[in-house]
Amino acid sequence: MATTVLIVDDHGKFRARARRLLESEGYEVVGEAADGAAAVEAARRLAPDLVLLDLQLPDTSGFAVAAELTGADPAPVVVITSTRDAADFEELAVRNGARGFLSKAELSGAGLEALLAKS
Repeated sequence: MATTVLIVDDHGKFRARARRLLESEGYEVVGEAADGAAAVEAARRLAPDLVLLDLQLPDTSGFAVAAELTGADPAPVVVITSTRDAADFEELAVRNGARGFLSKAELSGAGLEALLAKS
């Protein structure tokens, strides 16, 4: 069974690229959202296994959304992503409930699998 994914990013081109990449690597993308409010609603409705969550959203931060999503039951695994370097945000991502941080430039199925394997 494929891991289901919700992609949250305010840039449509990134969402499309991430969808193509993840689907080509066996993930099932069940939805997309462009802001934090839509992400929370979509996560509740779609119950994805994984939320790929942009750090900077038009209405809130990815950290705030991660904290809200991971406080739910059942909670999806959240991976924060950004164009910025992981060294700057890994600790903050984890403190806010995310499994980790993955740079957009390093997005890959293998990178996500490594984070999913962490417990």
